[in-house]
Amino acid sequence: MTGNLFLDAAAMAVSIFNTILLVWLGLTVLFNSDRRAWGIWLGGLGLLMGGAFFVSHSAILHLGLHVFGWNMLFWWAVGLVPAITLPFLWYLVVLWYAGFWEERPSPLYRRQHNWLRLTITLVTAGLAGLALGIFLLMTPPWEFVQLRLFLRWSVWGVPLLAVGYAVYVVLCIALSLDALSRPGPVRRVMGAAARQRARPWFTAVSITLLLVSLLTIGVMGWVVQDARQRPFYEIFDAATMTIAVLDLIIASLIALSVVLLGQAVVSYEVFTGKTLPRRGLWRQWRRTIFLAAGYSLVVGGSLFLDLRPIYSLLLTALLIAFFFALFSWRSYRERERYIDNLRPFLTSQRLTDQLLTPSGPAEVNIALPFHALCTDVLDARLAYLTAVGPLAPLVGTALVYPINNRRSLPPLTDLSYQFRNTQTPIAINPVDYGGAVWAVPLWSERGLIGIFLLGPKWGNGLYTQEEIDVARVSGERLIDTKASAEMARRLMALQRERLAQTQIVDQQTRRVLHDDILPEIQMAIIALSGETAANGVVADAVNTLSSAHRQISNLLREMPTTKAPEVARLGLIGALQQTIELEFASAFDEVVWQISPEAIENTSTIPTLTAEVIFYAAREAVRNAAKYGRGEGQHALGERPFHLHITIYWQNGLHLQIEDNGIGLVPDAQPQGSGQGLALHTTMMAVIGGELTTESVPGQFTRVTLLVN
Repeated sequence: MTGNLFLDAAAMAVSIFNTILLVWLGLTVLFNSDRRAWGIWLGGLGLLMGGAFFVSHSAILHLGLHVFGWNMLFWWAVGLVPAITLPFLWYLVVLWYAGFWEERPSPLYRRQHNWLRLTITLVTAGLAGLALGIFLLMTPPWEFVQLRLFLRWSVWGVPLLAVGYAVYVVLCIALSLDALSRPGPVRRVMGAAARQRARPWFTAVSITLLLVSLLTIGVMGWVVQDARQRPFYEIFDAATMTIAVLDLIIASLIALSVVLLGQAVVSYEVFTGKTLPRRGLWRQWRRTIFLAAGYSLVVGGSLFLDLRPIYSLLLTALLIAFFFALFSWRSYRERERYIDNLRPFLTSQRLTDQLLTPSGPAEVNIALPFHALCTDVLDARLAYLTAVGPLAPLVGTALVYPINNRRSLPPLTDLSYQFRNTQTPIAINPVDYGGAVWAVPLWSERGLIGIFLLGPKWGNGLYTQEEIDVARVSGERLIDTKASAEMARRLMALQRERLAQTQIVDQQTRRVLHDDILPEIQMAIIALSGETAANGVVADAVNTLSSAHRQISNLLREMPTTKAPEVARLGLIGALQQTIELEFASAFDEVVWQISPEAIENTSTIPTLTAEVIFYAAREAVRNAAKYGRGEGQHALGERPFHLHITIYWQNGLHLQIEDNGIGLVPDAQPQGSGQGLALHTTMMAVIGGELTTESVPGQFTRVTLLVN
């Protein structure tokens, strides 16, 4: 201590502040890392060693330099080991993060591998010199005289150890700056973006450490030069205030570098191996800074006011209680804010009420919760939510945020292929994907069901891990809700239509039988019963009965068939071939079958219920081709032969393609049919985990593809 209460209190406060932050950062890195890579262990160890250095620094400040004994020797040893190793550890951590070991032939590796060997030699020599110095302090001064003289060997009056340490520290920091300015390759997912954003913080830390090194070297040079004239204790007595001020400046610069390093650690997860930062970790870091600052101010204030130890303990206890209460309050408020932000997802969509409305079920609107997610939770400038795979026909077009965003998305086939083996978000080119910079895959038990495309955040920050998780879970829920509701809506609409058709057919049957057929049959009976001998009367009766028979036959022909296909007996392919041959062969000039042996073998393993759904969907596609493929009027096919091509093959599931060379789906033609047939079968295919897609080129072809994995 210098005797100046303000200076002593400030030095102790800064030292304790550094201790708390470094220990917290070191433990956080080790406890929160996903990948136990050696670089992560190295970073955590370096931070903990920095904390150990300032523990030693605080103890030495309290004891004072005039006291010398075993306890002082211990604290000097505890402080000097980190002082020697920390520059080298920082250099290694920067090399690891810059990708030095990712690819050996990289320019970074070729540029620095020889310098790395030199720094290893220097740090080894420094630790060996420290060990020898401690050993010599523990032995009588008349022993090992030559070794003592060797350690005191100087160059132009400056001890060799001081020169070596100065060169070693400057070299480590300068090489770190070089690695940061020209880094090597990166294999970490989204590591390039995180590295780019964390580089300014790392560079600022390295520059600050360089200033610390230069100040330390300057102080060492001044003390060494003055030590040639008088002992160190006399130097300290004569320049106590100067040394204390320099120590405070150096400790304050280190505190600044610790804060900058902590910002990089918690904001971009540079040492934890995470892909994305976490907002919770950043909030904890901010609270730790407040706690460390408050605690160090209480300790420094106690020293400045020269309070009794009991009062210092009481103030510390009150401070800890206050901060814990504050942290609990902030956690509760953040929980309430999250609940408010997620309230649109927690409110009922009233799906049951919508499905049971007499006027017919309406489509479920998921745009409101999607916009709330993008605005209140993700803080995104733009976003797209699109369904892929079996649920895409049910969900419909992509959701777009904001509403006035008129950009269009390209086909996402290539992007979907990249997600086949990963659930990690990937960076995408905003020019190709409507301004989006991140693509988040959405999964269910059936595989990839959608992609959440995110644009940059307001403020150009990185999305946190929590935000990506919320986007993934919410996107999966929105797609699942929309698909389920649309499936139920379609089934309800079709069921109501079928009920109405059944009632109409039933009423029509009753009317025809009662008003037309029964009177004619009655007339025939009367005519036959009143026959006298005229042969013409019998002939009229026969004609009347024949007319009644025709009307009944026509009525039965119009009624829907209820005969189930023989899928269970003939198999899917056999039943489909039989149905097309018996019912639709006359509608086409030629029917071509192309069936792979794998398909014949594997379709027998498909469950009967699934096979029947596929059969009905395929029959509906063939029926549409037979009924509408030739066209009418100006869109008629003409004299061109009308062919049907059916391809069945097995490739990671059943692929069934039904293609005709008819008129296709003509945009300006009057629609034929209600379109409910394919809608029903698209829904049923989604129920069994399959997919029904339709492709058409007007005047060339129409292709319906059934896919079941």
